[in-house]
Amino acid sequence: MGAECGAQRNPERPMPSLDISQFLKDHMRTVPDWPAPGVMFRDITPLLQDPEVFRVMIDAFVDRYRAEGMRPDVVAGLDARGFILGAVIAYQLGVGFVPIRKKGRLPFTTVEETYELEYGSATVELHTDAVKPGQRVLLVDDLIATGGTMMAGKKLLEKLGATVMEGTAIVDLPELGGSARLREGGLSLYTLVDFAGH
Repeated sequence: MGAECGAQRNPERPMPSLDISQFLKDHMRTVPDWPAPGVMFRDITPLLQDPEVFRVMIDAFVDRYRAEGMRPDVVAGLDARGFILGAVIAYQLGVGFVPIRKKGRLPFTTVEETYELEYGSATVELHTDAVKPGQRVLLVDDLIATGGTMMAGKKLLEKLGATVMEGTAIVDLPELGGSARLREGGLSLYTLVDFAGH
């Protein structure tokens, strides 16, 4: 789902509308056969390296979540690239940030959620005091593939009584079925770029 962003230099000379989805695709790198043969890895690191591109991307998220009715109380980021995006978005919105980490990385009392991977399982954790009951949380990651990590994050936040208002990511890989499963599980989603294939 592409997003549109317009900006103006002055009222007499408007700039053309920027198709953010295509702009970000043009700046991403696809690495074939990584981490396994047949996989087309969508690398977001070039989006972070270029300050102009990074700002356009973050502003697209921030503009959405500054809008009336869309503002979260807290931003939660999924380990690890969700930390990069989530922390900056939280800072720009003037709200707190909480990390959802892989098991064994948080020092205080935690709640945990285990989810299935293609081969095996993984567990993520959240501090028990990370959010308060009733808080509206924006859940952030870099990419939605099978959706397991984001669904686990949603369940963790809900265990603590928070409401996950939306899940957001730069990239959706719809053919892997994660975004459809997340929506079926009751999570509203917003992404900037869709990529066909894996």
